[in-house]
Amino acid sequence: MTKAKMPVDIRQSVNALRQGGFGCGTTLPYRSGATEARRRLGYRVAVFALTFVASCTPTQQAPEATRAVTLDSALPPMQMFTDATPIPATRTNTEMAEDFLDLAFRLESGKVVPVLTRFEGPITVRIAGPASEPLRADLSQLLGRLRREAGLDISLTDAPTANVTIEAVPQAALQRAVPHAACFVVPRLTTWSEFLGARNTPLTDWTTLKRRDRVAMFVPADAAPQEIRDCLHEELAQGLGPLNDLYRLPDSVFNDDNIHAVLTGFDMLMLQVYYHPRLRNGMTRAEAAAVVPGILASLNPAGERAKRQAGADTSRDWADAMETALSNGASPGARRSSAARAVSLAQRYGWRGIREAFAQYAYGRLLVGFDRAGSIAAFNAAERIYQASPITQIHTAHIAVQKAAYALGAGDAQATLELARGSIPIARQHQNAALMSTLMMFEAEALDMIGNSVEAEAVRLDSLGWARYGFGTDINVQDRLNEVASLRPY
Repeated sequence: MTKAKMPVDIRQSVNALRQGGFGCGTTLPYRSGATEARRRLGYRVAVFALTFVASCTPTQQAPEATRAVTLDSALPPMQMFTDATPIPATRTNTEMAEDFLDLAFRLESGKVVPVLTRFEGPITVRIAGPASEPLRADLSQLLGRLRREAGLDISLTDAPTANVTIEAVPQAALQRAVPHAACFVVPRLTTWSEFLGARNTPLTDWTTLKRRDRVAMFVPADAAPQEIRDCLHEELAQGLGPLNDLYRLPDSVFNDDNIHAVLTGFDMLMLQVYYHPRLRNGMTRAEAAAVVPGILASLNPAGERAKRQAGADTSRDWADAMETALSNGASPGARRSSAARAVSLAQRYGWRGIREAFAQYAYGRLLVGFDRAGSIAAFNAAERIYQASPITQIHTAHIAVQKAAYALGAGDAQATLELARGSIPIARQHQNAALMSTLMMFEAEALDMIGNSVEAEAVRLDSLGWARYGFGTDINVQDRLNEVASLRPY
C-alpha cells in the first residue's frame, strides 16, 4: 500500500496537493489503484492550493504591484493537536457491513484478496532511526486512540522484532524507489534496504498473505508535520486492517477523495470489527459475511435502525474518468472533459452523494482560471450535496477555501469572513491545520479590508503556529500568507 498525493484506486502522480494543491496546473488528491505490492499512492489533500492566484485566475488590467505580508519577527512556535473528538460512525450497520467486506477483501486495483489477514496477539510498533519530535508525538497520540477507540492491544517498543516498523526516509529517496509515492506500507519487511531488494516481488504482495506478522511503513522524513501525521494514520490503519479504498465512503480516510486527514469514528469501528474474536486469519469473504452483521450489531447497536441499501459499487468508467481528470499526464482540456464526464456518469447512475460531489469539486477546480462562472457553479453544486449530510461538513470546509478566494478577490470582505469563520471550527475538529490556518489567513485579510487591523493581526499571528504544522518550513508558511494576501483587490 502506498500513499501518494492523490486519491487511490487509480494511483497516479500529482504535485502540490498535500499542501495545497490543484489550481489550473496541479491536480486533485486521489489514490490510484494498488499494485500487487499494494502500493498506496493516495495523494494527501491538506488544503486546496491557492497557486491559481497568480497563474490561473483572469484579472483586470492593473498595475503590477503585489501585496505581500512581511513578518516582523520569527514565526511563533508550532501548534499541534493534543486531543481528538472524532465524529462517531452514524450510518446503518447494513451499509457498513458491505463497506467492511469491500475494504477487507479487495485491493484498490480491483484484485480480490482471497482471505482475511491480521495480526494475532499484542501488536508492537517501533520507529527505526531518527525521527522528528512531531512524528513521535503524533504516533503516540495515534496509538492511544487505537487502544481507546478500536480496542487494539498496540504499543510502542524499541525491540527490532516489532510487528510494525516505521522508518522516515528522505522524500527524494522515496520517490526514486516508488515514483510519486508520499508514503507506503508493505508486508513481510522491516527495513528500507529490505524493501529496495524486494520491490515488485511476491514478498510485497498482500494477496499472498495468510496472516500478518511484520509490516514496514515508510514516511517522508522532510515533509510537513501534518503530511507525516496523515501518513501515519492511513498507512498504519491499512497495515493493521483494511487494504482497499472506496469512493463511496463519506466518513473515512479509506476514500479516494482524501478529504479526511485522520482516522474517523467509522475507521475505528472497522478496525474493531477486523480484530473481533469472531473473525480469524484465513476466513473467506463468504465466511466473514456470515458473522460481520452480528459483530456490528454488538459493537454499534445504534446502527440497527431502518435499513438502507449500501451505495452501489463504483463503476470502472467513472473511476477512469476521474483518473484522467486528476492526472497531470493529460492536457487541461482532456482533464476538464473527463471531469465533466464523471459528473454526468454520477448523475446517470443515480449517485446523489459524495461521488457526484467529488466530481463536481474536481470539475470546479479544473475550471479555475478558465471559466469563472462554471467553476463557481460546480463548487456550489458540490457544496449543496455535501451540506445535505452532517457527516460531510469537512468537505464543505474545503470548498469554503475556494469560495473565499473568489470572495476576497472580488473585494467582498463580509462573504470572506462568513466563509472562513464558518469553516475554521470544522477544520479544527477534523485536525486539518493546513486548511484551518489558510482559512484564518482569509479571515485576517477580510478583517484588514474592513479596517479592523488589530484583530486581523491577532488572527494572522494565531494562524502561523498552525501553518508551521500544516505546511512545514517557514518559507512555505510565508508563501501561503502571500498567496492569500495577493488575492485582495487594489
